[in-house]
Amino acid sequence: MDVLAGLIQTAFLAGGVLALAALGEVLAERVGVVNLGVEGLMALGAVTAIATVLAVPIPALGFAAALAVGLVVGMAFALATVVVRANQVLCGLALTLIGTGLAATIGKAYSGMPAPATFRPIHIPVLSDLPFLGRALFSHNVLVYLIFFILPVILHGLMFRTRHGLNMRAVGENPAAADAAGINVMAFRFWYTAIGAAMAAGSGAYLTLAFVPSWSEGVVAGRGWIAVALVIFAGFRPINAAGAALLFGFITALGFVGQARNWPIAASILSMLPYLGTITLIIVPVVAVQRMRRLMAAPAALSVPFFRDMR
Repeated sequence: MDVLAGLIQTAFLAGGVLALAALGEVLAERVGVVNLGVEGLMALGAVTAIATVLAVPIPALGFAAALAVGLVVGMAFALATVVVRANQVLCGLALTLIGTGLAATIGKAYSGMPAPATFRPIHIPVLSDLPFLGRALFSHNVLVYLIFFILPVILHGLMFRTRHGLNMRAVGENPAAADAAGINVMAFRFWYTAIGAAMAAGSGAYLTLAFVPSWSEGVVAGRGWIAVALVIFAGFRPINAAGAALLFGFITALGFVGQARNWPIAASILSMLPYLGTITLIIVPVVAVQRMRRLMAAPAALSVPFFRDMR
């Protein structure tokens, strides 16, 4: 039972990196913008966070700095894809290359240096002392609670229970009709793309301030691409995205346990488990029944630029 509790605890910790990035991508794709620059944004957020806490050992400040950097970079990406209407796929790939390269250059001065301040688990009276659930569910840092228990519910309510969310989804499905109804399509796309980018950078900060408390080149290790894949598997829904991220966190934790307990499986195979899971989760929607295809369909105007004069 202790091993299982530790496995679940690690699953939440590892899944938080993917969940925050996936939630940000859900916001962007719901308004019709696909951002393939998540990997680069996570790298920038990770190095920004570690540089900030090395200067001022306050993890919340490092996380806020990463969000700010992500927002600025996201606004630049939105300017190119939403306002200038450049190709979203090419801009996203360029953002990944620029972000990872810039982060590697900046991070040379911080490589291998441990973070002097990180997000620590919070002890919740009574709940944290429960025999099994205490360790599994109530022994996490504040970001885990925010990412898994608060943010997905808020975003789900925003998207599917408010008029604002209806407008948001309309922009992603049919921007011309949304514009005819008086909705500011450009503003929706611009700001939700920028906010989604900020959340991706925040997931990079989570990586170096809560999960792997140090910076090294390649620390993101493809998690940005996994986050993009999770959005597809989750049917572009925030609660599903958080659940899928938790599943991947469990797979990652399983690899850690296997290595720690010397399972008769090569360490390289155990490290591959999350990426093998990504391929599986991409195949599942393709072979799903018709109803699942409808539920998991992407917004109709995803990656399609909006030209108001062609309405």
